[in-house]
Amino acid sequence: MDRIDRNILLALQERGRLTLAEIADRVRLSVSSSHRRLRALETSGAITGYRAVIDPSAVGLDFEALVFVTMRSGEKATLTAFEEGVAELPDVVSAQRLFGEPDYLLRILVADLAAFQKLYDEHLAGLPGVGNLRSTLVMRTVVEDRGVPL
Repeated sequence: MDRIDRNILLALQERGRLTLAEIADRVRLSVSSSHRRLRALETSGAITGYRAVIDPSAVGLDFEALVFVTMRSGEKATLTAFEEGVAELPDVVSAQRLFGEPDYLLRILVADLAAFQKLYDEHLAGLPGVGNLRSTLVMRTVVEDRGVPL
């Protein structure tokens, strides 16, 4: 990956709806060369997809919580079952396995406290291997999905 590839990635990260002509202009290449490089970046996995960034409040998701999960066991089958269970919960918008304790960090977006309590009681607490759940509410997001530093 050279400087031009990084510039293509940076341009798309800043504004994902750029046309090929706009990308070519930004990186100072022909449209056909830019198109080849863009397809190569997609094929290599450097670009994993395209999506719209949606304001959660605009769709009624005004309640955000971070849930710290400590597992009872570190057995591979238990962790796999837990991760598969988390992946099926659409209100979990991000899940990360951590070194040390806690074992996982989940980011949750729901409509309100009642929806969070229902998710917590009916789904999160019953996931395989969960030993302890601790949650905290997000007061304000300061930096959100700013992209990969290129």
